[in-house]
Amino acid sequence: MDANKPKLFLHACCAPCITYPYIELFPYYTVSVYFYNPNIHPAAEYDMRLKNMRELAYKWKFDLIVASYDVNRWFQAIEGLEDCQEGGERCVECYRLRLQKTAEAAKKRGFDLFATTLTVSPLKDAEVINSIGQKIQKRIGINYLESDFKKKDGFKKSCEISRQQDLYRQNYCGCIYSKRERKD
Repeated sequence: MDANKPKLFLHACCAPCITYPYIELFPYYTVSVYFYNPNIHPAAEYDMRLKNMRELAYKWKFDLIVASYDVNRWFQAIEGLEDCQEGGERCVECYRLRLQKTAEAAKKRGFDLFATTLTVSPLKDAEVINSIGQKIQKRIGINYLESDFKKKDGFKKSCEISRQQDLYRQNYCGCIYSKRERKD
């Protein structure tokens, strides 16, 4: 650990989404990756993504913190929004829940700032995610690192790295509702 680098607590939803952001952030921060994703269903999918994340953490030698699989909390957070389209209010509540938990955990563990890899996806609105992060920053009292990792071909690069690393790449965001909407 480089004592001169700020300590960043980086939320990640899966191994493919951590690849490009981690490479971009590692030179400037001491990065610990946080896996908090109670939205991922079914449990077998969650287990597959977590297994893949643990394998990448071992291979790349990064610190991985895994939170509990708190599915009931997620269903409470999105209650009434089950029929929203992908990218709508259900997703906003899902981002809010995961970023809130990330900020709380980062502050409790003494990190300098928190961030998320969610902005690497072309299906996720970085402005919305960053706005949520900024509000949580003010409420919790820990700095949020804004990002839009899909810029500069970030998503494309994450796909290439994932193939090179032979990572499992899912075909839906994670929740049962996004799985229902996916077109195969």
